[in-house]
Amino acid sequence: MFYRANRRSPWYMVAFGMIGASISGVTFVSVPGMVLSSQMTYLQVCLGFIVGYIVVAFVLLPLYYKLNLTSIYAYLGRRFGHRSYQTGAWFFLISKMTGAAVKFYVICMILQQFIFDAAGIPFIVNVIGMVLLIWLYTRRGGIGTLVFTDTFQTLCLFTALIMIVFSVIGQLNLTISEAVSRIADNPMSRIFVCDDWFSPHNFWKQFLSGIFIVVVMTGLDQDMMQKNLTCKTLKDAQKDMCTYGVAFLPANLLFLSLGVLLTMALTPHIPANSDELLPAYIQSLSNITSYFFIIGIMAASFSSADSALTSLTTCYCVDIRRQADNEQLRKQTHILVCVCFVLFILLFRYTNSTSLIDAIYTLVSYTYGPLLGLFSFGLFTRRKPNDRLVPFICIASPTLCYGLDTLTQHLWNYRFGYELLMVNGLFTFLGLLIACGPLPYGSRRKLSQADRDS
Repeated sequence: MFYRANRRSPWYMVAFGMIGASISGVTFVSVPGMVLSSQMTYLQVCLGFIVGYIVVAFVLLPLYYKLNLTSIYAYLGRRFGHRSYQTGAWFFLISKMTGAAVKFYVICMILQQFIFDAAGIPFIVNVIGMVLLIWLYTRRGGIGTLVFTDTFQTLCLFTALIMIVFSVIGQLNLTISEAVSRIADNPMSRIFVCDDWFSPHNFWKQFLSGIFIVVVMTGLDQDMMQKNLTCKTLKDAQKDMCTYGVAFLPANLLFLSLGVLLTMALTPHIPANSDELLPAYIQSLSNITSYFFIIGIMAASFSSADSALTSLTTCYCVDIRRQADNEQLRKQTHILVCVCFVLFILLFRYTNSTSLIDAIYTLVSYTYGPLLGLFSFGLFTRRKPNDRLVPFICIASPTLCYGLDTLTQHLWNYRFGYELLMVNGLFTFLGLLIACGPLPYGSRRKLSQADRDS
Protein backbone atom coordinates (compact mmCIF):
# COMPACT_ATOMS: atom_id res chain seq x y z
CA MET A 1 0.00 0.00 0.00
CA PHE A 2 2.76 2.49 0.97
CA TYR A 3 4.73 1.89 -2.23
CA ARG A 4 2.08 1.41 -4.98
CA ALA A 5 -1.36 2.12 -3.40
CA ASN A 6 -2.47 -1.35 -4.63
CA ARG A 7 -2.66 0.12 -8.15
CA ARG A 8 -6.14 1.54 -7.62
CA SER A 9 -5.59 5.23 -8.32
CA PRO A 10 -7.90 6.88 -10.92
CA TRP A 11 -5.74 8.07 -13.83
CA TYR A 12 -7.38 11.51 -14.03
CA MET A 13 -6.63 12.23 -10.36
CA VAL A 14 -3.03 11.15 -10.82
CA ALA A 15 -2.72 13.38 -13.92
CA PHE A 16 -4.17 16.46 -12.22
CA GLY A 17 -2.08 15.96 -9.09
CA MET A 18 1.07 15.37 -11.13
CA ILE A 19 0.78 18.83 -12.68
CA GLY A 20 1.17 20.37 -9.23
CA ALA A 21 3.92 17.95 -8.24
CA SER A 22 5.89 18.74 -11.42
CA ILE A 23 5.37 22.51 -11.28
CA SER A 24 6.47 22.97 -7.65
CA GLY A 25 7.10 26.22 -5.80
CA VAL A 26 10.21 26.84 -7.91
CA THR A 27 8.06 27.30 -11.00
CA PHE A 28 5.71 29.55 -9.06
CA VAL A 29 8.57 31.87 -8.08
CA SER A 30 11.18 31.50 -10.82
CA VAL A 31 9.28 31.14 -14.09
CA PRO A 32 7.51 34.56 -13.98
CA GLY A 33 10.90 36.20 -13.39
CA MET A 34 12.52 34.39 -16.33
CA VAL A 35 11.03 36.97 -18.72
CA LEU A 36 13.58 39.49 -17.38
CA SER A 37 16.56 37.58 -18.77
CA SER A 38 15.22 35.19 -21.42
CA GLN A 39 11.79 36.50 -22.43
CA MET A 40 9.37 33.60 -23.03
CA THR A 41 12.00 31.30 -24.54
CA TYR A 42 11.34 28.80 -21.73
CA LEU A 43 8.29 27.74 -23.77
CA GLN A 44 10.74 26.15 -26.24
CA VAL A 45 11.74 23.78 -23.42
CA CYS A 46 8.05 23.17 -22.65
CA LEU A 47 7.43 22.14 -26.28
CA GLY A 48 10.18 19.56 -25.81
CA PHE A 49 8.44 18.43 -22.62
CA ILE A 50 5.40 17.29 -24.65
CA VAL A 51 7.53 15.04 -26.86
CA GLY A 52 9.37 13.77 -23.76
CA TYR A 53 6.12 12.73 -22.07
CA ILE A 54 5.07 10.82 -25.20
CA VAL A 55 8.41 8.96 -25.13
CA VAL A 56 7.94 8.10 -21.44
CA ALA A 57 4.33 6.98 -22.01
CA PHE A 58 5.03 4.65 -24.92
CA VAL A 59 8.62 3.51 -24.33
CA LEU A 60 9.28 3.40 -20.58
CA LEU A 61 5.84 2.82 -19.03
CA PRO A 62 5.19 -0.39 -21.02
CA LEU A 63 8.54 -1.73 -19.79
CA TYR A 64 7.80 -0.90 -16.13
CA TYR A 65 4.31 -2.45 -16.25
CA LYS A 66 5.54 -5.54 -18.09
CA LEU A 67 8.16 -6.18 -15.41
CA ASN A 68 5.65 -5.31 -12.63
CA LEU A 69 8.19 -3.03 -10.93
CA THR A 70 7.83 -1.29 -7.58
CA SER A 71 11.12 0.53 -8.11
CA ILE A 72 12.12 1.35 -11.67
CA TYR A 73 15.82 0.82 -10.87
CA ALA A 74 15.19 -2.91 -10.49
CA TYR A 75 15.29 -2.94 -14.30
CA LEU A 76 19.00 -2.07 -14.16
CA GLY A 77 19.61 -5.04 -11.90
CA ARG A 78 17.86 -7.42 -14.28
CA ARG A 79 19.62 -5.96 -17.32
CA PHE A 80 23.18 -5.37 -16.07
CA GLY A 81 23.68 -6.70 -12.55
CA HIS A 82 23.56 -5.80 -8.86
CA ARG A 83 26.14 -2.99 -8.91
CA SER A 84 24.36 -1.25 -11.77
CA TYR A 85 21.12 -1.54 -9.82
CA GLN A 86 22.70 -0.01 -6.73
CA THR A 87 24.40 2.72 -8.77
CA GLY A 88 21.11 3.81 -10.34
CA ALA A 89 19.40 3.85 -6.94
CA TRP A 90 22.16 5.90 -5.29
CA PHE A 91 22.23 8.42 -8.12
CA PHE A 92 18.48 8.83 -7.73
CA LEU A 93 18.82 9.31 -3.96
CA ILE A 94 21.41 12.07 -4.41
CA SER A 95 19.58 13.68 -7.33
CA LYS A 96 16.15 13.71 -5.72
CA MET A 97 17.39 14.81 -2.31
CA THR A 98 19.23 17.82 -3.74
CA GLY A 99 16.50 18.74 -6.25
CA ALA A 100 13.66 18.38 -3.75
CA ALA A 101 15.59 20.42 -1.18
CA VAL A 102 15.93 23.27 -3.70
CA LYS A 103 12.19 23.15 -4.43
CA PHE A 104 11.13 23.04 -0.79
CA TYR A 105 13.58 25.81 0.04
CA VAL A 106 11.19 28.11 -1.84
CA ILE A 107 8.28 27.64 0.56
CA CYS A 108 10.53 28.00 3.59
CA MET A 109 12.10 31.16 2.17
CA ILE A 110 8.71 32.72 1.36
CA LEU A 111 7.17 31.86 4.72
CA GLN A 112 10.23 33.22 6.48
CA GLN A 113 10.00 36.48 4.55
CA PHE A 114 6.25 36.99 4.88
CA ILE A 115 5.44 35.44 8.28
CA PHE A 116 8.21 34.10 10.48
CA ASP A 117 10.65 37.03 10.35
CA ALA A 118 7.98 39.30 11.82
CA ALA A 119 7.33 36.76 14.57
CA GLY A 120 11.05 36.36 15.33
CA ILE A 121 11.06 32.64 14.43
CA PRO A 122 14.46 31.37 13.12
CA PHE A 123 14.72 29.82 9.66
CA ILE A 124 15.76 26.43 11.05
CA VAL A 125 12.55 26.19 13.12
CA ASN A 126 10.57 27.08 10.02
CA VAL A 127 12.22 24.28 8.01
CA ILE A 128 11.80 21.64 10.70
CA GLY A 129 8.14 22.56 11.17
CA MET A 130 7.34 22.31 7.45
CA VAL A 131 9.12 18.96 7.01
CA LEU A 132 7.37 17.64 10.14
CA LEU A 133 3.99 18.45 8.59
CA ILE A 134 4.83 16.39 5.51
CA TRP A 135 6.08 13.50 7.62
CA LEU A 136 2.83 13.44 9.59
CA TYR A 137 0.54 12.89 6.61
CA THR A 138 2.81 10.56 4.59
CA ARG A 139 4.15 8.26 7.33
CA ARG A 140 1.28 5.76 7.06
CA GLY A 141 -0.54 6.17 3.76
CA GLY A 142 2.53 6.63 1.58
CA ILE A 143 1.92 7.07 -2.14
CA GLY A 144 -1.81 6.36 -1.85
CA THR A 145 -2.25 9.42 0.38
CA LEU A 146 -0.30 11.61 -2.04
CA VAL A 147 -2.52 10.88 -5.04
CA PHE A 148 -5.41 12.59 -3.23
CA THR A 149 -3.47 15.34 -1.42
CA ASP A 150 -1.68 16.31 -4.67
CA THR A 151 -5.04 16.76 -6.39
CA PHE A 152 -6.17 19.21 -3.70
CA GLN A 153 -2.80 20.98 -3.68
CA THR A 154 -2.83 21.43 -7.47
CA LEU A 155 -6.31 22.94 -7.25
CA CYS A 156 -5.04 25.43 -4.65
CA LEU A 157 -2.00 26.23 -6.81
CA PHE A 158 -3.98 27.19 -9.90
CA THR A 159 -6.61 29.05 -7.91
CA ALA A 160 -3.84 31.17 -6.40
CA LEU A 161 -2.18 31.72 -9.78
CA ILE A 162 -5.41 32.90 -11.43
CA MET A 163 -6.20 35.19 -8.49
CA ILE A 164 -2.77 36.83 -8.76
CA VAL A 165 -3.12 37.28 -12.54
CA PHE A 166 -6.49 39.01 -12.11
CA SER A 167 -5.05 41.15 -9.32
CA VAL A 168 -2.23 42.43 -11.56
CA ILE A 169 -4.64 43.02 -14.47
CA GLY A 170 -6.90 45.01 -12.14
CA GLN A 171 -4.00 47.10 -10.84
CA LEU A 172 -3.04 47.95 -14.44
CA ASN A 173 -6.69 48.91 -15.19
CA LEU A 174 -6.86 46.52 -18.12
CA THR A 175 -9.54 44.20 -19.43
CA ILE A 176 -8.57 40.59 -20.14
CA SER A 177 -8.43 41.20 -23.90
CA GLU A 178 -6.32 44.34 -23.37
CA ALA A 179 -3.96 42.41 -21.09
CA VAL A 180 -3.52 39.69 -23.73
CA SER A 181 -2.79 42.34 -26.36
CA ARG A 182 -0.28 44.14 -24.13
CA ILE A 183 1.52 40.88 -23.37
CA ALA A 184 1.70 39.92 -27.07
CA ASP A 185 3.12 43.35 -28.01
CA ASN A 186 5.72 43.35 -25.24
CA PRO A 187 9.34 42.60 -26.32
CA MET A 188 9.54 40.12 -23.44
CA SER A 189 6.97 37.88 -25.17
CA ARG A 190 9.58 36.57 -27.64
CA ILE A 191 9.43 32.78 -27.69
CA PHE A 192 11.67 31.44 -30.47
CA VAL A 193 15.40 31.98 -30.94
CA CYS A 194 16.47 30.41 -34.23
CA ASP A 195 19.17 32.79 -35.44
CA ASP A 196 21.94 32.30 -32.85
CA TRP A 197 23.47 28.83 -32.42
CA PHE A 198 25.75 30.03 -29.61
CA SER A 199 22.84 31.35 -27.53
CA PRO A 200 21.80 29.11 -24.60
CA HIS A 201 18.22 29.97 -25.67
CA ASN A 202 18.58 28.56 -29.20
CA PHE A 203 15.40 26.67 -30.15
CA TRP A 204 16.97 23.30 -30.92
CA LYS A 205 19.12 23.34 -27.78
CA GLN A 206 16.12 24.09 -25.60
CA PHE A 207 13.66 21.83 -27.45
CA LEU A 208 15.95 18.79 -27.35
CA SER A 209 16.93 19.56 -23.76
CA GLY A 210 13.22 19.66 -22.87
CA ILE A 211 12.73 16.16 -24.26
CA PHE A 212 15.64 14.71 -22.30
CA ILE A 213 14.79 16.65 -19.11
CA VAL A 214 11.36 14.98 -19.07
CA VAL A 215 12.80 11.56 -19.87
CA VAL A 216 15.19 11.74 -16.89
CA MET A 217 13.16 13.85 -14.43
CA THR A 218 9.97 11.86 -15.03
CA GLY A 219 10.66 8.60 -16.85
CA LEU A 220 13.86 7.73 -14.93
CA ASP A 221 12.73 9.26 -11.63
CA GLN A 222 11.25 6.94 -8.99
CA ASP A 223 9.34 9.87 -7.46
CA MET A 224 7.37 10.68 -10.62
CA MET A 225 7.04 7.10 -11.85
CA GLN A 226 5.84 5.78 -8.49
CA LYS A 227 2.60 7.76 -8.82
CA ASN A 228 2.06 6.65 -12.41
CA LEU A 229 2.58 3.04 -11.39
CA THR A 230 -0.40 3.34 -9.01
CA CYS A 231 -2.77 3.51 -12.01
CA LYS A 232 -4.90 0.40 -12.58
CA THR A 233 -3.60 -0.44 -16.06
CA LEU A 234 -0.87 0.57 -18.49
CA LYS A 235 -3.46 2.28 -20.70
CA ASP A 236 -4.63 4.42 -17.76
CA ALA A 237 -1.03 5.35 -16.93
CA GLN A 238 -0.41 6.38 -20.56
CA LYS A 239 -3.55 8.56 -20.59
CA ASP A 240 -2.38 10.14 -17.35
CA MET A 241 1.12 10.82 -18.72
CA CYS A 242 -0.01 12.36 -22.01
CA THR A 243 -2.73 14.49 -20.37
CA TYR A 244 -0.53 16.25 -17.86
CA GLY A 245 2.33 16.43 -20.38
CA VAL A 246 0.26 18.54 -22.76
CA ALA A 247 -1.00 20.67 -19.83
CA PHE A 248 2.51 21.96 -19.17
CA LEU A 249 2.52 24.32 -22.16
CA PRO A 250 -0.55 26.43 -21.21
CA ALA A 251 0.40 26.29 -17.52
CA ASN A 252 3.86 27.75 -18.12
CA LEU A 253 2.49 30.22 -20.66
CA LEU A 254 0.27 31.53 -17.87
CA PHE A 255 3.25 31.85 -15.49
CA LEU A 256 5.33 33.69 -18.11
CA SER A 257 2.41 35.96 -19.01
CA LEU A 258 2.15 36.82 -15.34
CA GLY A 259 5.84 37.73 -15.43
CA VAL A 260 5.28 40.21 -18.29
CA LEU A 261 2.33 41.76 -16.44
CA LEU A 262 4.43 42.08 -13.28
CA THR A 263 7.16 44.00 -15.12
CA MET A 264 4.48 46.47 -16.24
CA ALA A 265 3.08 46.79 -12.72
CA LEU A 266 6.46 47.19 -10.97
CA THR A 267 8.20 49.54 -13.44
CA PRO A 268 10.50 51.29 -12.58
CA HIS A 269 11.04 49.30 -9.35
CA ILE A 270 11.84 45.94 -10.92
CA PRO A 271 14.12 43.86 -8.64
CA ALA A 272 17.57 42.86 -9.90
CA ASN A 273 17.08 39.19 -8.91
CA SER A 274 14.52 37.55 -11.21
CA ASP A 275 13.37 35.21 -8.43
CA GLU A 276 12.21 38.25 -6.46
CA LEU A 277 9.84 39.60 -9.14
CA LEU A 278 6.65 37.90 -7.90
CA PRO A 279 7.47 38.18 -4.15
CA ALA A 280 8.20 41.91 -4.65
CA TYR A 281 4.74 42.44 -6.10
CA ILE A 282 3.03 40.38 -3.39
CA GLN A 283 4.91 42.25 -0.67
CA SER A 284 3.43 45.52 -1.92
CA LEU A 285 -0.10 44.21 -1.37
CA SER A 286 -2.15 44.09 1.78
CA ASN A 287 -5.24 42.31 0.48
CA ILE A 288 -6.46 38.75 0.08
CA THR A 289 -4.20 38.13 -2.96
CA SER A 290 -1.16 37.90 -0.70
CA TYR A 291 -2.85 35.09 1.24
CA PHE A 292 -3.61 33.24 -1.98
CA PHE A 293 0.06 33.60 -2.90
CA ILE A 294 1.10 31.90 0.34
CA ILE A 295 -1.48 29.15 -0.22
CA GLY A 296 -0.32 28.61 -3.80
CA ILE A 297 3.35 28.43 -2.84
CA MET A 298 2.63 26.01 -0.01
CA ALA A 299 0.43 23.83 -2.24
CA ALA A 300 3.06 23.71 -5.01
CA SER A 301 5.95 23.01 -2.66
CA PHE A 302 4.15 20.44 -0.52
CA SER A 303 2.97 18.63 -3.66
CA SER A 304 6.54 18.03 -4.83
CA ALA A 305 8.22 17.56 -1.45
CA ASP A 306 5.84 14.97 -0.02
CA SER A 307 6.18 12.67 -3.02
CA ALA A 308 9.96 13.14 -2.97
CA LEU A 309 10.20 12.00 0.65
CA THR A 310 8.01 8.98 -0.07
CA SER A 311 9.97 7.95 -3.16
CA LEU A 312 13.29 8.35 -1.34
CA THR A 313 12.01 6.05 1.39
CA THR A 314 10.89 3.55 -1.25
CA CYS A 315 14.23 3.67 -3.05
CA TYR A 316 16.27 3.07 0.11
CA CYS A 317 14.09 0.24 1.44
CA VAL A 318 13.40 -1.52 -1.86
CA ASP A 319 16.61 -0.85 -3.81
CA ILE A 320 19.42 -0.26 -1.33
CA ARG A 321 18.39 -2.48 1.61
CA ARG A 322 16.20 -4.90 -0.40
CA GLN A 323 13.70 -5.13 2.49
CA ALA A 324 10.42 -3.86 1.06
CA ASP A 325 8.32 -5.71 3.68
CA ASN A 326 10.29 -4.51 6.72
CA GLU A 327 7.83 -2.07 8.35
CA GLN A 328 10.26 -1.00 11.06
CA LEU A 329 12.97 -0.18 8.53
CA ARG A 330 10.47 1.81 6.43
CA LYS A 331 9.45 3.97 9.39
CA GLN A 332 13.05 4.57 10.47
CA THR A 333 14.08 5.41 6.91
CA HIS A 334 11.18 7.84 6.49
CA ILE A 335 12.37 9.74 9.57
CA LEU A 336 16.01 9.65 8.45
CA VAL A 337 15.07 11.00 5.00
CA CYS A 338 13.22 13.89 6.67
CA VAL A 339 16.31 14.74 8.74
CA CYS A 340 18.53 14.67 5.63
CA PHE A 341 15.97 16.83 3.85
CA VAL A 342 16.24 19.50 6.54
CA LEU A 343 20.06 19.45 6.35
CA PHE A 344 20.07 19.78 2.53
CA ILE A 345 17.67 22.76 2.68
CA LEU A 346 19.88 24.54 5.20
CA LEU A 347 22.97 23.78 3.10
CA PHE A 348 21.33 25.20 -0.01
CA ARG A 349 20.28 28.36 1.83
CA TYR A 350 23.89 29.22 2.59
CA THR A 351 25.46 28.19 -0.73
CA ASN A 352 23.03 29.10 -3.53
CA SER A 353 23.76 32.17 -5.63
CA THR A 354 21.83 31.48 -8.85
CA SER A 355 18.27 31.37 -10.11
CA LEU A 356 16.32 28.54 -8.49
CA ILE A 357 15.11 27.08 -11.78
CA ASP A 358 18.64 27.16 -13.21
CA ALA A 359 19.98 25.60 -10.01
CA ILE A 360 17.63 22.64 -10.41
CA TYR A 361 18.42 22.06 -14.09
CA THR A 362 22.15 22.35 -13.38
CA LEU A 363 21.81 19.65 -10.72
CA VAL A 364 19.75 17.56 -13.16
CA SER A 365 22.43 17.81 -15.85
CA TYR A 366 25.10 16.37 -13.55
CA THR A 367 23.16 13.84 -11.49
CA TYR A 368 20.58 12.47 -13.93
CA GLY A 369 22.98 12.16 -16.87
CA PRO A 370 24.34 8.77 -15.75
CA LEU A 371 20.78 7.46 -15.34
CA LEU A 372 20.01 8.59 -18.88
CA GLY A 373 23.08 6.75 -20.16
CA LEU A 374 22.31 3.57 -18.20
CA PHE A 375 18.68 3.26 -19.30
CA SER A 376 19.49 4.23 -22.91
CA PHE A 377 22.19 1.58 -23.10
CA GLY A 378 19.85 -1.03 -21.66
CA LEU A 379 16.97 -0.19 -23.99
CA PHE A 380 18.81 0.40 -27.27
CA THR A 381 21.61 -2.17 -27.18
CA ARG A 382 21.81 -5.87 -26.41
CA ARG A 383 25.26 -5.76 -24.88
CA LYS A 384 26.13 -6.11 -21.21
CA PRO A 385 29.01 -4.08 -19.68
CA ASN A 386 31.24 -5.27 -16.86
CA ASP A 387 28.98 -4.68 -13.86
CA ARG A 388 31.93 -3.87 -11.58
CA LEU A 389 32.93 -0.91 -13.77
CA VAL A 390 29.49 0.72 -13.93
CA PRO A 391 29.78 2.77 -10.69
CA PHE A 392 33.13 4.23 -11.82
CA ILE A 393 31.74 5.12 -15.26
CA CYS A 394 28.75 6.88 -13.71
CA ILE A 395 31.02 8.94 -11.46
CA ALA A 396 33.50 9.73 -14.25
CA SER A 397 30.84 11.02 -16.68
CA PRO A 398 29.64 14.06 -14.69
CA THR A 399 33.27 14.75 -13.72
CA LEU A 400 34.23 14.89 -17.40
CA CYS A 401 31.22 17.13 -18.07
CA TYR A 402 32.35 19.58 -15.40
CA GLY A 403 35.84 19.64 -16.91
CA LEU A 404 34.44 20.11 -20.42
CA ASP A 405 32.20 22.98 -19.31
CA THR A 406 35.13 24.68 -17.55
CA LEU A 407 37.40 24.22 -20.58
CA THR A 408 34.92 25.60 -23.12
CA GLN A 409 34.30 28.64 -20.92
CA HIS A 410 38.03 29.30 -20.67
CA LEU A 411 38.88 28.74 -24.35
CA TRP A 412 35.80 29.96 -26.23
CA ASN A 413 33.70 31.71 -23.58
CA TYR A 414 30.97 29.15 -24.25
CA ARG A 415 28.98 27.82 -21.32
CA PHE A 416 26.85 24.71 -21.64
CA GLY A 417 23.17 25.12 -20.84
CA TYR A 418 20.60 22.39 -20.33
CA GLU A 419 22.22 20.44 -23.20
CA LEU A 420 24.90 19.32 -20.72
CA LEU A 421 22.44 16.60 -19.67
CA MET A 422 22.64 15.02 -23.14
CA VAL A 423 26.44 15.22 -23.15
CA ASN A 424 26.56 13.58 -19.72
CA GLY A 425 24.29 10.77 -20.89
CA LEU A 426 26.44 10.29 -24.01
CA PHE A 427 29.64 10.01 -21.95
CA THR A 428 27.98 7.36 -19.77
CA PHE A 429 26.72 5.47 -22.84
CA LEU A 430 30.19 5.45 -24.43
CA GLY A 431 31.78 4.39 -21.14
CA LEU A 432 29.38 1.44 -20.89
CA LEU A 433 30.13 0.51 -24.49
CA ILE A 434 33.87 0.48 -23.76
CA ALA A 435 33.25 -1.57 -20.59
CA CYS A 436 31.65 -4.29 -22.71
CA GLY A 437 34.96 -4.99 -24.38
CA PRO A 438 35.33 -6.09 -28.03
CA LEU A 439 33.01 -8.77 -29.29
CA PRO A 440 34.59 -12.05 -30.39
CA TYR A 441 34.24 -12.66 -34.11
CA GLY A 442 31.63 -15.40 -33.65
CA SER A 443 29.59 -13.32 -31.23
CA ARG A 444 29.72 -10.42 -33.68
CA ARG A 445 28.16 -12.61 -36.37
CA LYS A 446 25.44 -13.88 -33.98
CA LEU A 447 24.61 -10.34 -32.87
CA SER A 448 24.39 -9.18 -36.48
CA GLN A 449 22.04 -12.07 -37.32
CA ALA A 450 19.90 -11.29 -34.23
CA ASP A 451 19.66 -7.65 -35.29
CA ARG A 452 18.49 -8.69 -38.77
CA ASP A 453 15.88 -11.03 -37.28
CA SER A 454 14.53 -8.31 -34.98
